[in-house]
Amino acid sequence: MKAFTTLNGLVCPLDRANVDTDAIIPKQFLKSIKRSGFGPNLFDEWRYLDHGEPGMDNSARQLNPDFVLNYPRYAGAQVLLARENFGCGSSREHAPWALEDYGFRVVIAPSFADIFFNNCYKNGLLPIVLPAEAVDQLFKESQATEGYRLDIDLAAQTVTTPSGQSFAFDITEHRKHCLLNGLDEIGLTLAQADKIRAYEEKLKAEKPWLLA
Repeated sequence: MKAFTTLNGLVCPLDRANVDTDAIIPKQFLKSIKRSGFGPNLFDEWRYLDHGEPGMDNSARQLNPDFVLNYPRYAGAQVLLARENFGCGSSREHAPWALEDYGFRVVIAPSFADIFFNNCYKNGLLPIVLPAEAVDQLFKESQATEGYRLDIDLAAQTVTTPSGQSFAFDITEHRKHCLLNGLDEIGLTLAQADKIRAYEEKLKAEKPWLLA
C-alpha cells in the first residue's frame, strides 16, 4: 500500500449526493481481484455513452462530454470532491480500488457510507469528512477556478485552499499511522515478524507437541 503524507492535488468536483458503489465501479467489472486495472472503468456508466464490459478497448469508446471526469480541465485530478453519503450501496472493495487506480488519493465529502469509508483506509485512499458548509465552499471555488488545487497534510490533519484557508479533519491515530507508513492489515502483521518468530520459537521449546 502506498504511504500518504502530503498532497498538492488538482480537485475534481463530482456534484452528486448518494453516489453508490455500483456507480463507482459497475458489477460486471467485479470478476477480477487483482486490485489494479479498474481505473479505466471508474464511473463507467456515467463516463461513457455505451455499455461497458470487461475486456473492452476503452480507448475506442465514446466518452460522455457532460460528465465531469471527462472535462479536460480535470485531467490528472487526485482529489475527488463529493456530496453526502458517498460510497453507499454494496460493500465491494473494488470501489476504492477503482478510485485509487484512476489516480485519486483523497475523497472529500460531508459524509460517507461506513463500509466504503473503512475500505478506503485499507487501500491507501484518504477519505476526509468536512462540514457541508466547507464542502459547499470548495465546490464553488473549484468550479470557478480552473487548475484549483488543495494541499492535504495528513500529519497536521488539514486541508488548505489556494488562498491559505485551512480546514481541520478528524482521523483515528491507528488509521493515521497506517496511512503515513503505507501499512495495510498484512503490513501491520509483518511489522511484528520478529516478535511472531520469537513467540514461535518459545512455543516450540516449551510445548513441542503442539507443533508436531
